[in-house]
Amino acid sequence: MRNVLVTGGTGFIGSNLASALLHHGCNVRILRRPGSDLRALGNLDVEHVLGDVRDKESVRSAMKGCDTVFHTAAVISYWKKERPLMFEVNINGTRNVVELCLELGIEKFVHTSSIAAVGFPENGTTADETNTFNWERYDVGYRISKYEAEKEVLRGVERGLNAVIVNPSVVLGERDIHFHGGQLIRDIYRKNIFYYVAGGMNVVYVGDVVRGQILAAERGRSGERYILSGENLTHKAIISTIAEVVGGFKPLFQMPQACVGLVATLSEGIANSLGRRPWVTRELLAGSHLNYYFSCRKAETELGYAFSPFREAVEKTFAWYRNSGLL
Repeated sequence: MRNVLVTGGTGFIGSNLASALLHHGCNVRILRRPGSDLRALGNLDVEHVLGDVRDKESVRSAMKGCDTVFHTAAVISYWKKERPLMFEVNINGTRNVVELCLELGIEKFVHTSSIAAVGFPENGTTADETNTFNWERYDVGYRISKYEAEKEVLRGVERGLNAVIVNPSVVLGERDIHFHGGQLIRDIYRKNIFYYVAGGMNVVYVGDVVRGQILAAERGRSGERYILSGENLTHKAIISTIAEVVGGFKPLFQMPQACVGLVATLSEGIANSLGRRPWVTRELLAGSHLNYYFSCRKAETELGYAFSPFREAVEKTFAWYRNSGLL
């Protein structure tokens, strides 16, 4: 692994990955759109190629001369209005990248998927890579798009592509300028959240994710998926820990599940009437009552992956936001 392309290199995970690859001694090229926000990259010494994963010619230009491709480009949205664009980028864009990896003889392809593409655990168990996708009943566009994108990768494997899939859980960390995982930290810091909902989830530090991606390129078995996760925690424990770190309110009560759906419905209705993006959506909160817990044992065993404590991830993320003037 010497000459590397990172699609989505200006994004949260992509920019952190580009930084880690530079420290790994790689020559790093990123594919980005002409209007991409470059703040997450800072002053990283990477080569920029302008294009879009939906445009095969620009992807071909970016990929030439590379031996390894990390595909991190994706649209993350839980808003139905953005579903067509998300499907075009996440599914069709992945198909383009896979086909060009085959055409140009790329040695290793690492596809960044998500636990969103993995089936949720039933009956209080902890899910792993073998859990079958079972989110159909909730009709969550982002989850569907990531699941279908994985199918594109596996079709490439059937045609001879040396490809590995990694599935990060909910990610916290530096360079999250658009507040994906960091939205919870911002909301608690601003004292907008003082309650919790039933269930729990798995949260991972972005530095652990990018190390896992690099390990997947070096050691991952073709056609396999590896969950890159952190601690499994209840929503109450997550909010309590963040509140302790950032000085927000510790959760005062559990919001009834019926109210969760009502809040999302009202948020969408108000936003639609004002022509704005909703604060929360029904898709975002679908399944929020579940104990959405995952095991990274396979990545630990096969890749040598390890994760940081949740509190440490919160502390690093909060410090970066404050130092960057984003809070």
